[in-house]
Amino acid sequence: LRMRSRGLKILGRATWNQPTNKMIHSLFMINSSGDIFMEKHWKSVISRSVCDYFFEEQQKANSPEDVNPVIATPHHYLISIYRENIYFVAVCTTEVPPLFVIEFLHRVVDTFQDYFGDGAESAIKDNYVIVYELLEEMLDNGFPLATESNILKELIKPPNILRTVVNTVTGSSNLADTLPTGQLSNVPWRRAGVKYTNNEAYFDVIEEIDAIIDKQGSTVFADIQGVIDCCVKLSGMPDLTLSFMNPRILDDVSFHPCVRFKRWESERVLSFVPPDGNFRLISYHVGSQNMVAIPVYVKPNISFREGGGRFDVSVGPKQTMGKVVESVVITCAMPKVVLNMNLTPSQGTYTFDPVAKVLTWDVGKINPAKLPNLRGNISLQSGSPPPESNPAISVQFKIQQMAVSGLKVNRLDMYGESSPKKSFSFEKYKPFKGVKYLTKAGNFQVRT
Repeated sequence: LRMRSRGLKILGRATWNQPTNKMIHSLFMINSSGDIFMEKHWKSVISRSVCDYFFEEQQKANSPEDVNPVIATPHHYLISIYRENIYFVAVCTTEVPPLFVIEFLHRVVDTFQDYFGDGAESAIKDNYVIVYELLEEMLDNGFPLATESNILKELIKPPNILRTVVNTVTGSSNLADTLPTGQLSNVPWRRAGVKYTNNEAYFDVIEEIDAIIDKQGSTVFADIQGVIDCCVKLSGMPDLTLSFMNPRILDDVSFHPCVRFKRWESERVLSFVPPDGNFRLISYHVGSQNMVAIPVYVKPNISFREGGGRFDVSVGPKQTMGKVVESVVITCAMPKVVLNMNLTPSQGTYTFDPVAKVLTWDVGKINPAKLPNLRGNISLQSGSPPPESNPAISVQFKIQQMAVSGLKVNRLDMYGESSPKKSFSFEKYKPFKGVKYLTKAGNFQVRT
């Protein structure tokens, strides 16, 4: 859900710390089969029957992602997200800002992925005890409390085989005996006493392009959602400054609590003391007026007649600055009257699901010298009239080392306290550092 971090300009500093009478009461986890495989209650127990309202909305939706994220019931509000093939449904007894709850649910899934390497149902079931411990620490009486990975890992040790065996034998738990060092400091996202043999800082600029392209190839709608994900492993208490060549193109920016917002407002520079390890520094939006170009094009030619039809689709790169378009997958939901499809791909492989009526063409990497093409015949159910409208085509792709918005990192400066107990002098780090760019398709649709 694209709205999940908008409006929360400095998340955790201003929004979550405000006293309020609103709260999250319970959390239900529902798998793709509709089974509630886990539930957590922070106040009194709410019956599972409250999820019947959610199941009714689920049946109305065309796809799992289309379920209404906010459902009002006579006595509760159900706010949900869909990730890792699981619905995370929060139950609120009073009216709550939806983004407040949606962002927290995403934090929960991110924490599971950080701890278990996967947020899927099997990983959660294998770590029931740790999941309950995490939820207990992340939400206190219905209010978000500790959502930073560094703090949680000091409170609750991540699972490993040795620790699991020891806990089983001794009956101990993963809970720590002491309060996290950062919990009471003015930089709660970073633990104290961090030391590394090799200092490293890596930044990934990842942009998703949402677009609607008409049959003639003209852009009806285009939008970019971007994030900067970081992996920072620096000793001590580093202070980083990240600047861009063209920061004015960024709009609707959402920051990690570590970013000094006033400096961004005045200088358009990101100044921050980073958390230790992996974290998301900012997320942002770029309007179509600042977009460099749509990086791929699709030439569709789909026609129907009595008893059958013709399918012919080509795909190719378009203004990718010499970068290779890879991991290309074309998906097309065909009309219900389509019985089968007999196609020939010039590259890659295709499958057609005769039950779901979905065509999937796994193209792979595009070679500009020989553009991929998929063509062939469509068989319709006998006696059925031809479909009145053509299906839309969804496109997935990735382009390494390219940001479609044209965003460029200018420089990264790092400083750290040389002797924090005796003086306030600073020295420059000499770490391994790098910036990687990635453009990929979000909701990229071509009308035929």
